[in-house]
Amino acid sequence: MSSRDLILARVRRALAGAPDVEITRAYRGPSQTPGDIRLFEERVRDYRAVVHLVDEAGVPERVALSLAGRGARRVVVPAGFPPRWLAAADVEAVADDPPLSAADLDAVDGVVTTCAVAIAETGTIVLDTGPGQGRRALTLVPDYHLCVVRAAQVVAGVPDAVARLAPARPQTWISGPSATSDIELNRVEGVHGPRTLEVLIVD
Repeated sequence: MSSRDLILARVRRALAGAPDVEITRAYRGPSQTPGDIRLFEERVRDYRAVVHLVDEAGVPERVALSLAGRGARRVVVPAGFPPRWLAAADVEAVADDPPLSAADLDAVDGVVTTCAVAIAETGTIVLDTGPGQGRRALTLVPDYHLCVVRAAQVVAGVPDAVARLAPARPQTWISGPSATSDIELNRVEGVHGPRTLEVLIVD
């Protein structure tokens, strides 16, 4: 008998004759209420991300200004990212085909993506490798990430986001720039992902 079997056998003996207890499960489900754009903006700013509200027509200009402000000349552009949003930017668009190595991704100035869903309550952006998002490494290695979020993609809470996402798809949940703290609570950014997150909310 393995250690596992031995432990489980002891648990079964200890529970023999114990009454069944009904466990009340009152999990919070999707609210079906629209996400609050202003709350999402506030939460994202709380995470020290840079945030801009633009209309659809203003996206190309804002993308160009953001990339120019970062001095970004070479940026990774995942398949499916709307070309018109990069039309005004003076950058070299780097495709991930064939897949770029970690060294290649580290050498670019940043990455631009869309997202799958965004959560107002937590200020979280979720990517699921869909069109315009690319694979996980694209947003984890470069030091700068510019993400375009449509207002219709903003939901109220986490249950609403989970309801929209396909569980079989790989997901990256982003709440601000990458940050960690040591035992003395000294904040360090850029350790596990981009040091700078910039979000364009298309309202």
